[in-house]
Amino acid sequence: MDGPDLVKLFVGIGLSEIKAKETAKNSNVSTNLKTCIDAASSAGEISKSHGVLLYNIATKVKPQISAQLPLLSRYVVEGKIDSELRLNAAMDYLLSNPLGDVDIKAFEESCGVGIMVTPEQIEQEVEKVIKKYHTELVEKRYRFNVGPLMSEVRSNLKWGDGKVVKSEIELQVLSLLGPKTEADLAPPPKVEKVAKPKVAKPFVLPIEQDSDSASTITELMKKVQFHKPGENFKTDGYVIHDKTMDLLKQHLKETGGQVRTRFPPEPNGILHIGHAKAININFGYAAANDGVCFLRYDDTNPEKEEEKFFVGIKDMVEWLGYKPYQITHSSDNFHQLYEWAKVLIKKGLAYVCHQKAEEMKGFNPIPSPFRDRPIEESLQLFEDMKNGMFEEGAATMRMKLTLEEGKLDPVAYRIKYVAHHRTGDQWCIYPTYDYTHCLCDSIENITHSLCTKEFQSRRSSYYWLCNALDIYCPVQWEYGRLNVYYTVVSKRKIAKLITEKIVHDWDDPRLFTLTALRRRGFPAEAINNFCAGMGVTGAQMGVDPQKLEAVVKDTLDFTAPRSMVVLAPLKVTILNFPSDRPTPIDVPDFPKEVQRGSHSVTLDRVIYIDRSDFREVEEKGYRRLTKSQAVGLRYAGLVISLKNVKKDASGQVVELEVTCTTSATCTEKPKAFIHWVSNPMFVEVRLYERLFQHSNPEDINEVPGGFLSDINPHSLSVVEAAADKSLSGAKVYDKFQFERVGYFSVDPDSTKDKMVFNRTVSLKEDAGKS
Repeated sequence: MDGPDLVKLFVGIGLSEIKAKETAKNSNVSTNLKTCIDAASSAGEISKSHGVLLYNIATKVKPQISAQLPLLSRYVVEGKIDSELRLNAAMDYLLSNPLGDVDIKAFEESCGVGIMVTPEQIEQEVEKVIKKYHTELVEKRYRFNVGPLMSEVRSNLKWGDGKVVKSEIELQVLSLLGPKTEADLAPPPKVEKVAKPKVAKPFVLPIEQDSDSASTITELMKKVQFHKPGENFKTDGYVIHDKTMDLLKQHLKETGGQVRTRFPPEPNGILHIGHAKAININFGYAAANDGVCFLRYDDTNPEKEEEKFFVGIKDMVEWLGYKPYQITHSSDNFHQLYEWAKVLIKKGLAYVCHQKAEEMKGFNPIPSPFRDRPIEESLQLFEDMKNGMFEEGAATMRMKLTLEEGKLDPVAYRIKYVAHHRTGDQWCIYPTYDYTHCLCDSIENITHSLCTKEFQSRRSSYYWLCNALDIYCPVQWEYGRLNVYYTVVSKRKIAKLITEKIVHDWDDPRLFTLTALRRRGFPAEAINNFCAGMGVTGAQMGVDPQKLEAVVKDTLDFTAPRSMVVLAPLKVTILNFPSDRPTPIDVPDFPKEVQRGSHSVTLDRVIYIDRSDFREVEEKGYRRLTKSQAVGLRYAGLVISLKNVKKDASGQVVELEVTCTTSATCTEKPKAFIHWVSNPMFVEVRLYERLFQHSNPEDINEVPGGFLSDINPHSLSVVEAAADKSLSGAKVYDKFQFERVGYFSVDPDSTKDKMVFNRTVSLKEDAGKS
């Protein structure tokens, strides 16, 4: 039936012409609706109210129960399913029982067929509920919320007409209270708020919210609507066969209905910010549902795997605050995977192929000439592959299926004469990701196989392979990948940056690997909450690093104690220093919350201020120290005024001589208070900027010369700073706010003789005020 005929058919059941045309354009919905109409027509005349329900069936039905469209349609036109409530109950029942013949008695009970709720029953039930809430109703009158009354009546009369229930409640409330008075219509009186004693609240990051985000990963994962364990068959696209329900029952018996997820990285590189999202989603979803998450190393490519990557991955998972339920390896299952490969060949679902990879590339390539070779021949050749009788690349084992993207017969096994990190020289054939991933998920009884959107095109092969082997099939769910601008995360490209000596190693703080972010000083909780703020959607998102830095800054503002450090020290001598010896001063770690602790600093006749806090030539709007403008010293209770400027032979200012007065006796309050240090220790401070100049350094349209040509020459500068000695006991990764400057973290390069600090993120202050 063509478009105009479909539109005419749909208009005939009560759809508007516009709605009918829209429906005709949707091949899936229009096919379903035509099936419904054909089935309903054979059972009776279709009224407009029937048409509304048939349209609901066509738009809401899941593929798993599409075979039951005629049954649902007949029940609608026969008047047995006469409301959306009954219809939804009917579809829920069918979805819970997707295989075999429908138990008509149980089906009719599930959707209330034959149960009639009379107006008298509704009236009696409403009377009971009104009586229950009589006192509160009389007291609050029309300000009483009748929503709970509706819910209570509907729970007792499940199949009662909602409109009739609402009307009856309104009628009985009116009968009890009478018409609304002027007092009922007046705005409610304002209730004066009683001040509550302040209680310290747990720190929550002020992340910008939307419907798909949250401030913590636990909060986010409680919002996510994935399937319940054992209800795999209710998800879209899940393939059901005659053994599905038995396999799911066995799965539930083995897991007890527990949520099981896994994080399956390849141990051939260091984890990056995108992996942080995957870690949070997999571990976070399991934790939010009292489940468990496996850390599984996908170690099927021995050429690139190294011990440091295995260790590094585990360290980063634990640094983010997660503990794997079990640490497993794909290689644990090499023998079982090999046996299953032989099963596929015996079923005629796989074969040994001698074509080169390039011959099978592209969309819809010509099928391999070896695709239909005899099963026994493929079995023998596969054994020969395992026994090392072929050169690398001379033979592969391929599965007989076509992926959504058009890729034909993906490789399941290839030959690699490389010793494996764990199994040594036991194997010379290794399974691919396409083959291994879903089978290891099945072995571990994973309930939710959560992965990024690019694996959506492999979902059909995931289900095909599990079903071909008659084993438990988990559900694959996809979410959008997280990309950060002004960086690269490709292992190959980071390795190139290292070999070209542009960065020092995988943990160089200019990178966005997790080890680099930790070294730069990003707190793990900030990264987790940043991931929560991104939400779980199918859309791939690109994020400016400033958004992550904002979350980091908010976290450190709460957790990082303050200290005074001068990045560009300028010596200042106080000529009339009011003491003949150094004076200790108690400085709060958190000036706005002095109860959280303090540290002692020394104030002496010679102090150091930042060069940016002095101008020899006055500038409009400049509020710090000049020849005619005094400035205050933070925490010291002193205001200093310039008396003399000393310079070296080149004209560089090397020392300022000043006089001081106390803040209490100062006649004019200074426009600014600056930080300072006295009797300091000198430390190395590394100041980091973006590594790349363009937001997409890998985009040849944006950077025609390639990512290596886009390096920011000022991405790292190193200064010797004067720091207060209270920092001398700081440990590696301890974090501080250097007042008026930014947040900094102790670098692992620190020694007992020289401390090294990395700038995590700058503070943004009004230049005039600072």
